[in-house]
Amino acid sequence: MAEPVKGPASYFPSIEKKYGRPVSEWQDLIRASPLTKHMELVNWLKAEHGLGHGHANALVAHVLAGGR
Repeated sequence: MAEPVKGPASYFPSIEKKYGRPVSEWQDLIRASPLTKHMELVNWLKAEHGLGHGHANALVAHVLAGGR
């Protein structure tokens, strides 16, 4: 039996369901942004793309940790 997904990636199914875009698109947007600091990116996703704080935080944390 597979281990349950933990950490930021545990938010990914709900992010895809709520916002209708694959997580890979969100990750690409974050990587393409000129912003580099965690909270700058979180606030940008919230303001420009309408993500909730927890979802934005999970995506940014995963990308900045080197996640794919």
